[in-house]
Amino acid sequence: MCPDVMPSRRARPRGARALRGFTLIELMIVLAVIAILAAIALPNYQDSVRKARRTDARGALTTVAQVMERLNTDQNSYANACLGTAATCTSPSVLIYADKTENGHYTLAFTSLSATGFTIQATRYGGQSADTTCGDFTLNQAGVRGVINASSTAAACW
Repeated sequence: MCPDVMPSRRARPRGARALRGFTLIELMIVLAVIAILAAIALPNYQDSVRKARRTDARGALTTVAQVMERLNTDQNSYANACLGTAATCTSPSVLIYADKTENGHYTLAFTSLSATGFTIQATRYGGQSADTTCGDFTLNQAGVRGVINASSTAAACW
C-alpha cells in the first residue's frame, strides 16, 4: 500500500469509530434525560425557595409585634404606630418598621390598628406571589397567628 493513499473504511482499526463523534440519537437521549430531570427538580427547587422565604414574613411579623408591645408599654396605646419610612410617617406617628420585610418578599401593613389592639398582615410580593400553600400571614396583639388565601392551615404554615 502506498503511504499517500488513505485506508478504506474496512481497513480502519476498531477504535477509529469513536473519533467521529456522537450520533443524533445519542444526543437526543441525553437531552431527554436532562429535560426529565429538570422537570422533576425545578418545581421542587421553587417550592423549597418559597418555603424558605416564608421565614422572612414570620420573622418580620414577630419583630413588629415585639416593637408594638414596647410602644404600648411606653404610650399605653398601639394607635400611633406606623409602617414605612420616616417620610411616610407623620407626627405624632411612631415609625416602628419598614413597609416591606427585610428581604423584600412580603409587604407589611396594619389591617386593624387601635389604641387597644392591632392586626398586621404580610402580603406576598414579587416571586413569592406564587406561594398559594401558605398565602399571606397575619398576627395580632394577642399572638394569634393566621394565614389568608392559603390552601394550608395556620398551624402548618407558622
